[in-house]
Amino acid sequence: MALRISALPPNGRMARASVTEGAARAGLAARGAIYLLVGALALQITFGEGERQADRGGALAELSEKPFGAVLLWALGLGLAGMALWRLSEVAFGAAGADGRTWRKRLASAARCVFYVMVASSVLSFAAGARGGGAGTSSDEQSRDVTARALGLPGGQWLVAAAGTGVVVAGVWIGARAVMRSYHKHLRLAEMSRGTRRAVDTTGVAGGAARGLVFAVAGAFAIRAAVDYEPDRAKGLDDTLRSFAGTPLGPTALTGVAAGLVLFGLFSFAMARWRKV
Repeated sequence: MALRISALPPNGRMARASVTEGAARAGLAARGAIYLLVGALALQITFGEGERQADRGGALAELSEKPFGAVLLWALGLGLAGMALWRLSEVAFGAAGADGRTWRKRLASAARCVFYVMVASSVLSFAAGARGGGAGTSSDEQSRDVTARALGLPGGQWLVAAAGTGVVVAGVWIGARAVMRSYHKHLRLAEMSRGTRRAVDTTGVAGGAARGLVFAVAGAFAIRAAVDYEPDRAKGLDDTLRSFAGTPLGPTALTGVAAGLVLFGLFSFAMARWRKV
């Protein structure tokens, strides 16, 4: 009879699982905090009180002025680093679920790992006092600069258009999965009361739909920048959110999207509590 020998002893696997779970829950909570802050800043804009950019940089600047702001910034950065560590563990060992070890899941986890490494490093740089880093720069400026550099490359218009199309597709995918409640398969639903499950669904559906809509609109602006060959047409998170106020619904549209981002922040906290890791 063939024996399967695990690469790690049972206590080693338990320790790894414990570290991974802690990192995942800290990362989801950190993501929730950022979306809460961005949504709150966007709501301030609708009431004419917004002085900060409604993006990650604005959220970090707002947080830095709170009591124990420096401590909170470090905690946020370390939480996001935990998110990157969790995604890296999924690349190496597979994600939770029946299809967690497929190459498609591992590739998606690798992309998320790279993304959160960049986000965590920018937040930690901001916490360390490097205010001129990526986290302290307006998302609108970053989008225009990146678009301008890309348009200057051979075939730049096609590159920017393809990237914008990818963001639009990602936004539609995010929103559709939220509406279909695809996140249920990742949650420990049996541990929730009926009221808790209803609240999680409210935040998950509305918040995920709003997040997907923001992604899709930002991607559409990138496509427009490519077609017109004008980098200024590209918009970061702040300008994308403000653009909703220019729709026929006016400030009401921005209020709804901003509230949706707040709900997604709350949903991230629920994921930190009940997600299978």
